[in-house]
Amino acid sequence: MTIINFDKIVDRSGTNATKVDFSEKYFGEKGLTPLWVADMDFQSPKELVEAMKLRAEHGVYGYTLHDDAYYNSIIDWNRRRNRWEVKKEWIITSLGVVTSIAFIINSLTQKGDEVLVQPPVYYPFFNTIKSLERKIVYNPLIFDNGKYRMDYHDLEGKIGPKTKLIILCSPHNPVGRVWEEHELERLAKICIEKGITIISDEIHSDLIYTGSLHTPLAKISTEISESTITLMSPSKTFNLAGLFTSYMLIENKELREKIQTALNTFSIHQNIFGITALKTAYSSCEYWLESLMEYIDGNRKYVEIFLSDKMPEIELVRPEGTYLLWLDFRNLGLDKNQLDELILKKAKLGLSDGSIFGKEGEGFRRMNIASPREVIEESMKKLFSAYKETLKK
Repeated sequence: MTIINFDKIVDRSGTNATKVDFSEKYFGEKGLTPLWVADMDFQSPKELVEAMKLRAEHGVYGYTLHDDAYYNSIIDWNRRRNRWEVKKEWIITSLGVVTSIAFIINSLTQKGDEVLVQPPVYYPFFNTIKSLERKIVYNPLIFDNGKYRMDYHDLEGKIGPKTKLIILCSPHNPVGRVWEEHELERLAKICIEKGITIISDEIHSDLIYTGSLHTPLAKISTEISESTITLMSPSKTFNLAGLFTSYMLIENKELREKIQTALNTFSIHQNIFGITALKTAYSSCEYWLESLMEYIDGNRKYVEIFLSDKMPEIELVRPEGTYLLWLDFRNLGLDKNQLDELILKKAKLGLSDGSIFGKEGEGFRRMNIASPREVIEESMKKLFSAYKETLKK
């Protein structure tokens, strides 16, 4: 059995890593432990690294197309991981998931049309919709008894004649929900009745904790699949975000042709190394993912116990998926400036401000725990020290 050392500290400084090299510029503070950008501090699987080295050593980096092995790796991965039979013709290759969302919005809507989102949610959704001059319609999640759920009544009331799309985050970033099949069915039923196309961002779908099960929305029924565009990528799963390799799964031929035409117009193509990485990851690295989730679950449990024992006022919204923790600081009774003082200046931690995910995230912070245990332990100790100092005042 291959032993993977996730405890290894990898120095990412000097690699142009957004999370590390641009942390001071983003937060305006020096010396922060960066736990914000959603990538991992772990090296990718050795098989993947070796495949990339071999491709690099070839020395010729010309134009590249996708072979059958590429498509089959996506089909086989979804069959194994999601129990979902995907067809080759459904697959459209793209760069990042956000890039895909932009092309979908641009292809299927007009300026002034409405796109639904469910905050607190991944903030690039907002930026993309606004930059394309579409209108955001907010369907906030309900936070009830420590768990988030969808507000279907609010959703139905906010759909109007100009509402064309909804962006579903599944699993949800930042709150960590892995939606159950009955929740997804109810959402889809409303959207189908109202003629709304669903963009289902499932980039975190491989990162599921024991006890939860990811269900691809489009897998539930053919009727739902005909109204759904599924977005997936190995980037979060195997720490490949810098390679910009993602794909869309679209059963509806009309939708597929519209989006493919838009991609062709802008000559969007994946790079050689992204193609190599996807094929290798999906065909040879599933064992690594299993070990990864066991390790991250250990980090999750460590933070949960630490908070419960030492800082019970700071509540963890227990995640069912992703390597992101959604922390509720509201019980401390601090305003935004005071909370920034505690986290940034005293604890020296770079956590994502919850308000960027929507006003529903005010008083929350998102913490990335895809780092060696030593980093997580030291971060919690620094937070505890700042917490004690703050509460004394």
